[in-house]
Formats: sequence, structure tokens, C-alpha cells
Amino acid sequence: RCVLKELESLGKALYGAKLIAQRFQLRNCSHHKDPVSGSACLLSMIEEGNPHHFFIATQDQDLANKVKKKAGIPLLFIIQNTMVLDKPSPKSLAFVQKLQMNQLVPEHQKESIVQLKEKEGLAKQEGAKRRKRKRAGGPNPLSCLKKKKKKTQEGQEPSAEKKKRRKRKRNR
Repeated sequence: RCVLKELESLGKALYGAKLIAQRFQLRNCSHHKDPVSGSACLLSMIEEGNPHHFFIATQDQDLANKVKKKAGIPLLFIIQNTMVLDKPSPKSLAFVQKLQMNQLVPEHQKESIVQLKEKEGLAKQEGAKRRKRKRAGGPNPLSCLKKKKKKTQEGQEPSAEKKKRRKRKRNR
């Protein structure tokens, strides 16, 4: 409601924006009798962790920067007649990561797991890492195949100029 009041007060220049804003569902804010600016009203509605899961759509850079400082609030803006959903802010990403870690294992259970591991002697020992030894393998099976004799044309014998191939002995 505060945004609509602000659009009315700005006059005919923003009449189209006022018509678009009127199409959307209105949320009741705590500023019924004394409306505040639109950005202040939007910030007050998302103040306590955004319980209604609002998206903020704005072209105002000051409002966008204030919204980015809060975790879990999606931000929309317009670039060349296209609505764009802004990438999550670093604050939102850190909040989600912290939330996921806490959901997997509660803090008191983490502490009890560490204590039980120490009691049983299963704690990680840094100096006890062993390397796995590589064992010598046999020869490549493809290299052990017998050579195929080349077919020669009938009536011709292989030329004497061809050198005999000597077999190499492998040292093992």
C-alpha cells in the first residue's frame, strides 16, 4: 500500500507503473495511517527473516544493496525489457551452507562423536599414513603375441635385402 501511495504522489510520470502495481496482490503493512516511502516499507516487510518468502523487484540500487545484505531474499530487476533474477548474495550462500551443516548433525551430537572416537582410539592420527606399494606387474600381454607372417605374392620370395630381425632379451 505504501508503494501505491508513493506512486500516486509522484504524479502522471509514473501512471503506467501505478497501473502495473495495482494488478498485484496487496500485502498489509504496519504503515496504514502514515505511509512511508516504498523502499522503507519493503525493507520493513522483510525485516524479520522474510517469513512470507517475498521477492524484491526493484531498479533502485540503494534498495538492492540493502536487500543483498540480508540473507534469503531473492532480488529481481529489469534489463532491456527482460526480468532477471539476480544471483544469490554471498550472505545468502553462507546462510544456506550454515543451515545445511546444522541440519545434517546437530552440534551436541558432533561433540559426543568426537569424544567417543577419542575414547575408543579411533581419532585421526596424522603420522600413521601409509603409502600403498606398487607391485611389479608382468609383461604387457599384447607384446607377447607371436608376430604374424606377411603374405607374399605367389612366385616371389621375400627379398634377401630385408634384414633379419633379432629378438631382444629382456632383463628382469
